[in-house]
Amino acid sequence: MPGEILFSQDGGVATLTLSNPDKLNAVDAGMWRGLHARMTTVNADPDVRCVILRGAGDKAFAAGGDIEEFITVRATVDDALHYHEELVAAALDAVRACPVPTVAMIRGACVGGGLEIAGCCDIRIAGESSRFGAPINKLGFSMYPGEMAGLLELVGPAVLLEILLEGRILGAREALSKGLLTRVVDDEEVEKEALATAERILKGAPLVARWHKQWVHRLMQGQPLSDTEKRAAFDFLATDDYQEGLAAFLAKRTPVFKGR
Repeated sequence: MPGEILFSQDGGVATLTLSNPDKLNAVDAGMWRGLHARMTTVNADPDVRCVILRGAGDKAFAAGGDIEEFITVRATVDDALHYHEELVAAALDAVRACPVPTVAMIRGACVGGGLEIAGCCDIRIAGESSRFGAPINKLGFSMYPGEMAGLLELVGPAVLLEILLEGRILGAREALSKGLLTRVVDDEEVEKEALATAERILKGAPLVARWHKQWVHRLMQGQPLSDTEKRAAFDFLATDDYQEGLAAFLAKRTPVFKGR
């Protein structure tokens, strides 16, 4: 049975679930298409303020791509290029391009394609027993360059090469020490902490969250800001939320932000 991307929304929080339970949520071609489609829709929805990505159940976030289908979907170079560029890399780019904060809720295996997805999220919260890696050197194929971008930006070349060259599976604490994770909690606390993280995000001004992501991604390009961009960094001065934030602070009350 093919896997699927489940979707739910509670207020401003959208949750996308990688669901292929018979294969530890291994991501098949249809799921890559579904992830791209869901993220594209979510990215255009002004009511969404945070996205949680998770795996179905508690055994895996995603244990890589669905290797059984590689015999057919990657039979030729053209097939492989289509699969990795038009399906996998496109889905990962959609996660990285999400204008609102993204939170990876990780329990169990987070390997290969699962690690790539988590690496494209802004915040990664994992349980103590979760494990990470990309042991594809033992399968005789390399990671497509278009899929490396998120991990390279996250941990840099030294750690990425360690992961790929050794093909070793890392425990949660080692993954945390290498920058793959934001925080590690007890296994039974992962969902609670991910939801609490989303709640903290929702308490902030929505436009500010978007701007913070925008400017971090822009600065990662390594090019100096133009004068126009420097002025744009103060667009918040013209927002109602800025006035509300100041007024609430001075009045010692909780601000009510409306995203405008």
